[in-house]
Amino acid sequence: MCGIVGAYNMPVGDEVLSAMSRAVAHRGPDAEGFYSREGQAGRIALGHRRLSIIDLSSAADQPFVKDGLVLAFNGEIYNYRELRHELEGSGVTFRTSSDTEVLLEAWRRWGAGCLSRLRGMFVFALYDERAETLALVRDPFGIKPLFYAPRNGGVAFASELQALRPVVGTPAIEPSAVVASLLYSWVPDSRCVWQGVRKLQAGTWLQVGPQGSRLVQWWDPHEELVAVDQPAPTVEELRAVLADSVTAHMVADVPVGVFLSGGLDSSLLSVLAARHTSDIHAYTVSFREQDKRFEAMPDDLVHARRVAADHGLTLHEVPVAPDVTSLLPEMVRILGEPIGDAAAVNAYLICAAAREAGVKVLLSGMGADELFAGYRKHYACLLTGRYRRLPRTVRQGVRSCVDRLPVASDRRGYRSVRWAKRFMSFADLPEEAAFRRSYTHYDVEGLQGLLAPELWPVIDDLVDEHAEVYRQGPSDDQVNRMCFTDTRMFLPGLNLAYTDRASMAASTEVRVPFVDSRVVRAAFALPGDRKIVGRRRKVALKEAAELWLPREIVHRPKALFSAPLRAWIRRDLQEMVEDLVARGSLVTSGMVDKSRVRSLIDEDRVGAADRSKEIWQLLTLEVWYRQHTAAQTEDS
Repeated sequence: MCGIVGAYNMPVGDEVLSAMSRAVAHRGPDAEGFYSREGQAGRIALGHRRLSIIDLSSAADQPFVKDGLVLAFNGEIYNYRELRHELEGSGVTFRTSSDTEVLLEAWRRWGAGCLSRLRGMFVFALYDERAETLALVRDPFGIKPLFYAPRNGGVAFASELQALRPVVGTPAIEPSAVVASLLYSWVPDSRCVWQGVRKLQAGTWLQVGPQGSRLVQWWDPHEELVAVDQPAPTVEELRAVLADSVTAHMVADVPVGVFLSGGLDSSLLSVLAARHTSDIHAYTVSFREQDKRFEAMPDDLVHARRVAADHGLTLHEVPVAPDVTSLLPEMVRILGEPIGDAAAVNAYLICAAAREAGVKVLLSGMGADELFAGYRKHYACLLTGRYRRLPRTVRQGVRSCVDRLPVASDRRGYRSVRWAKRFMSFADLPEEAAFRRSYTHYDVEGLQGLLAPELWPVIDDLVDEHAEVYRQGPSDDQVNRMCFTDTRMFLPGLNLAYTDRASMAASTEVRVPFVDSRVVRAAFALPGDRKIVGRRRKVALKEAAELWLPREIVHRPKALFSAPLRAWIRRDLQEMVEDLVARGSLVTSGMVDKSRVRSLIDEDRVGAADRSKEIWQLLTLEVWYRQHTAAQTEDS
């Protein structure tokens, strides 16, 4: 895992390139390298920060230069040994044991055709000295990020947004990205908060050269996720696919640890990983008792302890009781964009603890819920079809009762009431709109009430964009339409984004064995009625897991990888909420409506509604906005 930066046909000298590299130093503290060349088509400059995982020798440092090709690579190729064997059979010789050199030679032999052969997570920049062309490539699921700024036939690029600042300064804010962050609590990959900067989309590659540039979609989501040309796997076949993926993701020349929440996904990965080594270190979070009580949290820690004890794992319990008023600005800086999911705090604290203990690599259960329909929203959206068949008078009565229920008292929260109110917010909507509303903060009217009228057209664009992605999913399977949309939007836009940035801030690599090409194909070969059966979610994965885990772990309620957000908003952050949300720059600038913001805060304070996520996102956005404005002032 590493950080890459660079520019093609742009006036980026050594000092600027060095500044770009320093901005991603945390992603690769083990080595730093540079490459530059003046060609007839313009200057190429590449920088690389290395976190050494495979082939720890300096011979594998990057940018890697060999016989006219230059590679700067962030990620891992898990099947590099198989590819190396194939390449050696055709006469290729190697000077390292790294996956980096295998990737370079695979591109030399097969060109962009090599991409479909790769099993891994990756973003890379590959420069051809003879053709003077640059290729920027991203993996099919968006596990690793790349930001790029096209300028006058050239391009600057980096693993993180702030690393572009030495080249493009601090650009104006892109309003559509801000609106998206308020709707979703994250910024979709189709948008970026800096005007003139883009995110390289998952499964695409950008070629830049003397003849101009072209963006190519090398991975087809319809072919891979909708028109899957394989039969649905049996339970035994799914087990084999899962075990094989974990085996592949254990490839490393350093110790590999695991996230362990005590839920199904992380427990399954932990058990499968433990089959490969007897010295697995597992990391979990623990919370203050008063926070657990107020959040109405299940006791996940006891289950994590049991899994660790049963399988000989060394369990490290990381307390989540930070000085959140100090940590929040730092997390906003780390994330780079206004991402309002407090789970990023957990990820960062776990990765920091692992790194301090000398563990560079962790496995995460990220992606299982999106692929196998494990979220409450998946079942809830199926339930809306039945709910809408009830007589109108019955539905009106139910809504009236739920509206009157409090979500919290002064001392504790009521989890079931929160769920009921969330369900009522989308229960009467059509299928796609209900799914969107099931995980967004506002409906269209609610977001219009919060935002200045000049931003309302952006809301329509975002709604249309979501509807188009949903429409591309399987036409005959509602469950897999939801899984498709999550895999294309929610997974790369939120979960993979915060995981990458939070982990790399701690110089730690997080691998996601569920987000593997073979696992994904198996998941989408399964019909939706094998994922949700009656009221049970993620059924196919649970059936597969029963071989390795006790039923009380497999079938327990979903574990939460979350922070005690409601307790923080009501207690630790109460003063900050008043100062930065109720009277902040977003309000005084007129971007958001003061009275609506006040209503959100008051509704949450009295327990009439759970507005903690909306308030956290507004707080995150306010802090990000102030940091951005300060950077603009500094640049000017």
